[in-house]
Amino acid sequence: MTNRAKAALFSIIDSHVKNSEFLDLFAGTGQVTIEALSRGAERAVLVEKSAAALRTIQTNLRTTNLEERASLVRADVFRYLERSPTPFDYVFVAPPQYRGWWTQTLYLIDANPGWLYEDGWVIVQINPSEYENIVLENLTLFDQRTYGSVMLCFFARQEDEASEEDGPEEEA
Repeated sequence: MTNRAKAALFSIIDSHVKNSEFLDLFAGTGQVTIEALSRGAERAVLVEKSAAALRTIQTNLRTTNLEERASLVRADVFRYLERSPTPFDYVFVAPPQYRGWWTQTLYLIDANPGWLYEDGWVIVQINPSEYENIVLENLTLFDQRTYGSVMLCFFARQEDEASEEDGPEEEA
């Protein structure tokens, strides 16, 4: 992620980061989650398959004194998402480019929205050329921003339209 895109991301979410919980899928170096932790996120889980990447994340967490609030998980993201979910405020998805993994990941989260708190967000980082409209049942795209070669797509849980239209139930 470029510095410009990371600065923009935290400009968008900064007021909600304090005390939040982050799930970082395809964690890479962990730079986004480390930034969130340094801004007051309560805890983070970083999922990465590569042992070398996990060692880098561990070194970065140790260097920044943020190890206590982070858990590293060596796992395939797709298998990890098949587990019973624990909700997070933010799920950050930044897979290797040009493999279609962002849509596959989003479909898995959509199928089990328990990965998000009711007001949680999934944030996807991709190259703009990778973007395609996808049909989801439980998540909706509510914002999209491009910063050079980085596109950030923001998804939230869909609100229950029936409860909005009907309003609160009245007692007889």
